[in-house]
Amino acid sequence: QVQIVDSGGGLVQPGGSLRLSCRASGFTVDYYAIGWFRQAPGKEREGVACFSEYDGSTYYTDSVKGRFTISRTNTKNTVYLQMNSLKPEDTADYYCAADGFCSGEYGMGSHYDHWGRGTRVTVSS
Repeated sequence: QVQIVDSGGGLVQPGGSLRLSCRASGFTVDYYAIGWFRQAPGKEREGVACFSEYDGSTYYTDSVKGRFTISRTNTKNTVYLQMNSLKPEDTADYYCAADGFCSGEYGMGSHYDHWGRGTRVTVSS
């Protein structure tokens, strides 16, 4: 059974850091595109970053480039999203998802087949 557990959210001051975790079971993260999405109050869900299963390339939306890093560890079957230099506009519910489109060159799709329940990130002083 495919299951995704995303965690690591919390309250952090502007300029701070958080690391989100996406632990997968029932499948191996190496074989599927893994993406992080977020949805802020009153806004549409947006793709933040993803890891391609084909060539290991990564994609980041412009607003997080240079601040966020997506990585994975095969031993723990987990994908991480390291978030540095956080800004109030990063406040959102963050979701990990698997099995969709991701390309370092062409971006990430919005349709993924498997989703975590989300973890809330609040950036505020």
